Amino acid sequence: MNYKTQFSAIFLALSLVACNENNNQSSTLPDTKTISVKTVKLQQSKGTIKVSSTGMLTTENEARYAFKIGGVIDEIFVNEGQFFNKGSLLAKLKTNEIDAGYTQAKLGLEKAERDLQRVTNLYADKVATLEQLQNTKTAYEIAQKQLDLVAFNKEYAYIYANSNGFVTKKLANQGEIIGGGMPVLAINENESNNWLLKVGLSDKDWAMVKLNNTAQIALDAFPNKVFEASVFRKSLAADMGTGSFQVELKVNFNGFNPAIGMFGKASIHTNSIQNYQSIPYDALVEADGKTAFVFVPLPNGKVKKQAIEIENFDNQVVNVKSGLENVVELITSNSAFLNENSSITIIK
Repeated sequence: MNYKTQFSAIFLALSLVACNENNNQSSTLPDTKTISVKTVKLQQSKGTIKVSSTGMLTTENEARYAFKIGGVIDEIFVNEGQFFNKGSLLAKLKTNEIDAGYTQAKLGLEKAERDLQRVTNLYADKVATLEQLQNTKTAYEIAQKQLDLVAFNKEYAYIYANSNGFVTKKLANQGEIIGGGMPVLAINENESNNWLLKVGLSDKDWAMVKLNNTAQIALDAFPNKVFEASVFRKSLAADMGTGSFQVELKVNFNGFNPAIGMFGKASIHTNSIQNYQSIPYDALVEADGKTAFVFVPLPNGKVKKQAIEIENFDNQVVNVKSGLENVVELITSNSAFLNENSSITIIK
């Protein structure tokens, strides 16, 4: 027997030994083609429909303070972000011109009063005519109204706070010449519990939401904190820019101090009742927002991957809005190892 023949015989012998070992090992391994799973029966439950949306934080009343008359701004006593109390003086005009006009109107009234007294005496002595007396009386009344007008305008050369609040923006500065009615300060009132979260809803969600419906608000500025709120106001017209319908939620911050423009997430509890199918978290294999997937056992030992729409969830279960019609049970274990070609065995 030559060298090549010996090598071939040895190789054949080793191959037969390896095959026998593989056969022995395979006979001891479990069958991996069939996967053991557990299932759960679906449960029906009822709950109120929740409407979710996002929006920006503001206050109930916003205002733009201005002087009634034009002039030169003498001083602004507040800065952006500064809080103020009701009745505080916020800004004033230089009153030199206004004071001069007031003095002039006052002197004119005093002269008209003297003229009226003199003509009244002359009329009593039958020296002045009735027409002269009436004209003098009219001139006196005009002078009196002129003084009232100047005094009224002088009062509005000062800006006082109508309520507690804070300055969101200064629109003018000291020394500027400003016309009557032009805004000087943009303010937000800060009375207790007048914070609002303005959210946009679809027409369907807007119709379900009613005034005084309760809600929960979450702000990124206060993580792990949920604030109670209620529906305060509903817009009766769609926003021209977004096409959504605005709903205002009054938020109770319980001592927390938020800021205008903070981003908030709202969950509004409506009065509408809906039937849900409740499933455990373990039944979910994929989830992306409101869409998720589950595995449904089939009678032939196979499985089906089913898409579902999530309505909401809590600490115990997930409430499914749609996708489980005519489904009796779901797979809750070993879901990560399944695909639509898998064979299963249901264990109790």
